Amino acid sequence: MYNLNYNCHARVITIGDSVHPSCDTSFNNKNNTQATMHATEIGACKATACKFNDNFEYITENIRVGRSMDEISCLTFIAR
Repeated sequence: MYNLNYNCHARVITIGDSVHPSCDTSFNNKNNTQATMHATEIGACKATACKFNDNFEYITENIRVGRSMDEISCLTFIAR
């Protein structure tokens, strides 16, 4: 839904908690967003096993999100 020209255009994303923490904001919709004027921020990180998670907040400057296996995942995830 928020992918436009291989870039995420959601205002805020949430990272889920799993073996490969997925982007909980990602979903399929035939009508992609056209909004491109704002930067994407991380709203919450539920991946408590990640070294970048501090009280459910993501504590680094940048995040990489992309395809891992069959889902859109946080590629920045590093286990504690």
